[in-house]
Amino acid sequence: MDEVSALPLDDLVAIDVHVHVEQDLHGHKSMDEELLAAASKYFKGDPYHPTVPQIAEDYRAQKMAAVIFTVDSELATGHPTLSSEEIAEAAAEHPDVLIPFGSIDPARGAAGIRAARRLVEEHGVRGFKFHPSIQAFEPNDRRHYPLWAELESLGVPALFHTGQTGIGSGLPGGRGIKLRYSDPMLLDDVAADFPGLTVIMAHPSVPWQDAAISVATHKANVYIDLSGWSPKYFPPQLVRAANTMLKTKVLFGSDYPLLRPDRWLRDFEQLEIKDDVRPLIMKENAVRALGLRGA
Repeated sequence: MDEVSALPLDDLVAIDVHVHVEQDLHGHKSMDEELLAAASKYFKGDPYHPTVPQIAEDYRAQKMAAVIFTVDSELATGHPTLSSEEIAEAAAEHPDVLIPFGSIDPARGAAGIRAARRLVEEHGVRGFKFHPSIQAFEPNDRRHYPLWAELESLGVPALFHTGQTGIGSGLPGGRGIKLRYSDPMLLDDVAADFPGLTVIMAHPSVPWQDAAISVATHKANVYIDLSGWSPKYFPPQLVRAANTMLKTKVLFGSDYPLLRPDRWLRDFEQLEIKDDVRPLIMKENAVRALGLRGA
């Protein structure tokens, strides 16, 4: 996308690229109560399910912007998905702090491709979130390549969950959620075959952290977001890479509301990150990755 963002970029202290909408204005939740409770327990946080206006209020108070999204997982989980259209419309009421992403289950095939284009062209969506483990798909499955080609054509980034997940954690069989779908090496194929598609690998990709660093180093179109983990638990090789060869490729993300920015930032301040790298991670890398200053 080549239009200039409505965000007051110079006034923002940070851009959080990983914020979940877990409840809509009708009171519907993004997942069933068992999965939500398991995730809260995993993150050692109190259950908190803010609506889009509440998210805007939280981030405006912190002078931050937030990339917000849900995950289209109804086909895999049976739980009705929150509407990406409604999320985008609600975000449009708060353009100073909210950046809407959509979500498409790749299993939707041609219908999903049409929906992705509508979300961008008619609803102002600026990217898409995918969770291979919850949606139960391999990103490099060529059946999904038409969707990646569409996103590349639209000029919007694709943000993929990678590594361990708190969703289903501690439940029998992890509620059937399979971690192997979130191996970042599966995204190496996608990044290679779609060089015009910006790929964001979400989270420290434990147990595949070295693989994620390798992919992000090798592919110019790949970034890593730092969400889902308190920085005090970051693998040391990720901290080294963020400080050096990947200093322009890593992005601040919290995983709100399960992990909130204030907690993340307190621990991030204790990391030995170079002074010239901190502003890159907190905002400038996201501005570039998301195309927020236009063409």
